[in-house]
Amino acid sequence: MTTVTSPLSGRAIGLSAVPDPVFSGAMVGPGTAIDPVREPSEAVAPVDGIVVSLHPHAFVVVDEEGHGVLTHLGIDTVQLNGEGFELLVNKGDTVRRGQPVVRWNPSAVEEAGKSAICPIVALEATADSLSGLREDGDVKSGDTLFTWQ
Repeated sequence: MTTVTSPLSGRAIGLSAVPDPVFSGAMVGPGTAIDPVREPSEAVAPVDGIVVSLHPHAFVVVDEEGHGVLTHLGIDTVQLNGEGFELLVNKGDTVRRGQPVVRWNPSAVEEAGKSAICPIVALEATADSLSGLREDGDVKSGDTLFTWQ
């Protein structure tokens, strides 16, 4: 079983509230989303594992059970070409839960005309394999978002 913790502080809003049909329709996978606090911050690893995909706006950490968790920083932020994002690890690195992966500023993302909402997705999971899904309320970085059987 994998416990997925929040890579960010903010408010849990659930995937259905994400302003992007690919995420809100859970086409990427089930999970939840965080509306982050509007201050410069670090997105941290939601699980212990290996960084298998790393972009300024998104990263995937796969744990020892093979569970891949996508953290996507904002919506359509790929169009910012990395501006305002600072990578703190490298692809292939082993990270610990809570370890900073990307430094960014949600306010700057909004000023650039993008949504700062962050989907946290269990890749290649089924909806019924997740339990205890947080879809509302305030969360702090490191709080449990869901467990993955």
